[in-house]
Amino acid sequence: MLLGGRLLTGLACGIASLVAPVYISEISYPAVRGLLGSCVQLMVVTGILLAYLAGWVLEWRWLAVLGCAPASFMLLLMCYMPETPRFLLTRQRHQEAMAAMHFLWGSEQVQEEAPAGAEHQGFRLAQLRHPGIYKPFIIGVSLMAFQQLSGINAVMFYAETIFEKAKFKDSSLASVIVGIIQVLFTALAALIMDRAGRRLLLTLSGVVMVFSTSAFGAYFRLTQGGPGNSSHVELLSPLSMEPASASVGLAWLAVGSVCLFIAGFAVGWGPIPWLLMSEIFPLHVKGVATGVCVLTNWFMAFLVTKEFSSVMEVLRPYGAFWLASAFCILSVLFTLSCVPETKGKTLEEITAHFEGR
Repeated sequence: MLLGGRLLTGLACGIASLVAPVYISEISYPAVRGLLGSCVQLMVVTGILLAYLAGWVLEWRWLAVLGCAPASFMLLLMCYMPETPRFLLTRQRHQEAMAAMHFLWGSEQVQEEAPAGAEHQGFRLAQLRHPGIYKPFIIGVSLMAFQQLSGINAVMFYAETIFEKAKFKDSSLASVIVGIIQVLFTALAALIMDRAGRRLLLTLSGVVMVFSTSAFGAYFRLTQGGPGNSSHVELLSPLSMEPASASVGLAWLAVGSVCLFIAGFAVGWGPIPWLLMSEIFPLHVKGVATGVCVLTNWFMAFLVTKEFSSVMEVLRPYGAFWLASAFCILSVLFTLSCVPETKGKTLEEITAHFEGR
């Protein structure tokens, strides 16, 4: 029963992670699309933080029951939400589209036109030859891959252990601290998204993650003993010849690196790949394209989580985190060379950019 529940929950989360960003991007004005699109990630990290806090006072059964509340609330409210005007226009349902615009924007004065021929098109592999399709496709998939290759899951995995090394009395406090940092900096990103722009925040986020993962690797290099075949858990132990005070001091280097990494990730590479995924694809291929992007994200998350221990055994812990730093450098270069700025543009203008119009 537990496995069945987790399977259904995972299926529902996968669908929500695909549909929610797309729905929000299609009902938002360009001036606030970054703010509203970033709220998807903000609600995710807020939910994680609330789960951490509830876990202090509730046993797991009641924690699972509590998880039903937000889902039930969303199900009730979505009964009153319209389909997006863009989708209705592509189906030639103009009257319903006008009613949806009136509901969402309070006025029917904002007119939308269906993309030419969109109502007759679906995704075909032959369309990948067109720049308006393959360019955003490559960008979307690459953003999702780089998000996971940054090492976010590995850092989160070691957060509690690192806080224990820094002599926190309650190591479970690490989860709450990490959750608070995520919420605060994701909220900051949402507030400045439509002013600073996506490219600037992605670049800044990547640079911060480069320095933090490099420092994290340096911590492991300084605390690691000689070569051997010990497990990665044992490699976390400091050298026995090292004074206890020095060990705690190095642990605080790791704590600072963890907090800096999470803050940097939350400002850019946490919310923005999901936001850009919902903005860059033409309407007639958006369903398939966003599905591939979400699949890439979850597959890379699974792959990194599963294989990171093996990478640590081969490269040692410091090498594994320096490898993550290298991927962060690549993500910055990719952002500067390939990712367009989408702030203040309509979805149709973004599509025209990729098509060279």
